[in-house]
Amino acid sequence: MDQETEIQILTASDRDRGLQLLYQMKLIRRFEEKSAELYSKEKIRGFLHLYVGEEAVAVGVIQNLTADDNLLSTYREHGHALARGINPGSIMAEMYGKVQGCSRGRGGSMHLFDAATKFYGGNAIVAGHLAMAVGMALASKKQKKNNITCCFFGEGAAAEGEFHEAMNLAALWSVPVLFVCENNLYAMGTAIRYSHSVVEIEKKGPAYGIETEAVDGMNVLSVQKAAKLAIEKVRTAGKPFLLVCNTYRFRAHSMFDAELYRDKSEVEEWKKKDPISQLQNLMSNQDIISLKDIDEINEKIESEVLKAVEFAEKGTWEPVEDLKKFVYSEARI
Repeated sequence: MDQETEIQILTASDRDRGLQLLYQMKLIRRFEEKSAELYSKEKIRGFLHLYVGEEAVAVGVIQNLTADDNLLSTYREHGHALARGINPGSIMAEMYGKVQGCSRGRGGSMHLFDAATKFYGGNAIVAGHLAMAVGMALASKKQKKNNITCCFFGEGAAAEGEFHEAMNLAALWSVPVLFVCENNLYAMGTAIRYSHSVVEIEKKGPAYGIETEAVDGMNVLSVQKAAKLAIEKVRTAGKPFLLVCNTYRFRAHSMFDAELYRDKSEVEEWKKKDPISQLQNLMSNQDIISLKDIDEINEKIESEVLKAVEFAEKGTWEPVEDLKKFVYSEARI
């Protein structure tokens, strides 16, 4: 890390900020590890896409959003939901398929939703939510609100037509939307060099007149700093901004993925850039946190994750008689 980054967390107030960032990243990591364990035990069914390795992006960006801002994500959204403040028990219950889940157990892992925190999914169609984000931002502009819309997506979505349509309309209509590309290099399982003629995603924004910045997505301090500036620009100018966070997922695309498309040695090299270890080591080396602080954080997180599992286990299934609820409308003559 450069000297400027180190200076950012030397004061007492910055120590608190560093602890908060570390806590959130560790919570996401432990929640995801527990989810993988529960999936193996068939407590969680369907698809499961884990966020392990990419925690710095969600935490670094969402820290800068206000409660009034809209947030949309991909199907790899557990980390975003936790960083946004959705109760871990509500998320875990949703993955269990229990009615106490944030989507009443109907969405599962890929479709988390929480209106109270303005977390609008969890979208399984690649790039489908980019157009939704533009629409939400346009609505905010029409209603003269001061909120923005933040939309997370992967580099795989940048190869879809809707990415280009969204970029074009966002710039054409000048709407307050922050596009955050989580570039983990492989989309589902195809290396970026095989799906993009120009692999630098940050070169795509300027083609539509959108200001763009690329940042080290494995460094939460760098992400937070870049996101803060980007969000300020979107909020004050009312124009779109593209923030590209170059990151890496440590686990396979999903629990069904045999992961034959990348070498294990490559994964191990990226693990040396673990965003949690980076921040924890930086703070430890500067005597900002102690081993006691770290132990307390880990214990608190373990307790919170276990409570989430207990909440999900005790949850109830939706009654069969409610099967048509929210799906079919009553016929009226």
